[in-house]
This record gives sequence, structure tokens and C-alpha cells, in this order.
Amino acid sequence: MKKDNLMTTPDTRFPNWQPPVIEDGKPTKYNWVVQHKAGLQLGDRTDIGAFTYINAKFGVIIEAGVQIGSHCSIYSVSTIDGKQGPVVLKRNCKVGTHSSVMAGVTIGENAVIGAHSFVNSDIPANCVAYGVPARVMQTLKSKNAV
Repeated sequence: MKKDNLMTTPDTRFPNWQPPVIEDGKPTKYNWVVQHKAGLQLGDRTDIGAFTYINAKFGVIIEAGVQIGSHCSIYSVSTIDGKQGPVVLKRNCKVGTHSSVMAGVTIGENAVIGAHSFVNSDIPANCVAYGVPARVMQTLKSKNAV
């Protein structure tokens, strides 16, 4: 795991946070699964909900402080439309429960994705986006505005 300013955070939410043990295709102790674990970069103090699926075949970068709700799906490759590319979840962004993030998407720093959203295009930093497909609905004045 790369340790730089994007992958670490002074956040005190999880003062004793330890990186989870990840085995390819097997649930972590928190009950989320990664396929192609070599393609996953996981930042410090991430919070990934149970029953989330991450396909990192073409790269998934989850920066420090990211929260992902339960039952989410993150795909760096799609067998439906053939798209592929890295997924990047920037520092402190939040992805609501039951959301899907598709190949090639970047979600910006401090962005918030509403529950049950389908994210198939980039979402800028400091905003709230939701829907099918997800669209920006509000701009945040600061990362603490939510």
C-alpha cells in the first residue's frame, strides 16, 4: 500500500484503525469482498460497509477517510457495456448504501453520493450527488457542511 498524503489522514474517527486482511474473492472480517486485490489501493481510516463488492481488475484507489455504505458495488470493469478503467474515490468522500460506482469514475474529495445511486460519470469535489444516474444536486461550502 502506498503511504502518502492522499492515503493517510489525521482523522481521529478510528484512532486504532488497522488495514484489513484482504484475500482475493473472500469476505474480509467486515464482510466485504475484493476481486483482483492487486489492483486495490486502500488508504488509512477507510470505512467499507458489509456486503460491498469491489472489482479492482483495472484499479480501484480508495483514499484516506473514505466511507462506503453497505451493499455497494465498485466496478473497474463492466461486462454489460465493456467499459473498463480505474475507479478513484478521493479523500473523505462518502458513498451511500446500495450504490454502484462504474468503471473509469472519479468521485471528488469530500463529495457525498446519496443512497441507491448509480454513478457512471465523474463527480466533482465538495458536492452532493444522487440518483440514477447520479447528478450533482448541491455544492458544499466546506467538507463539514453535511
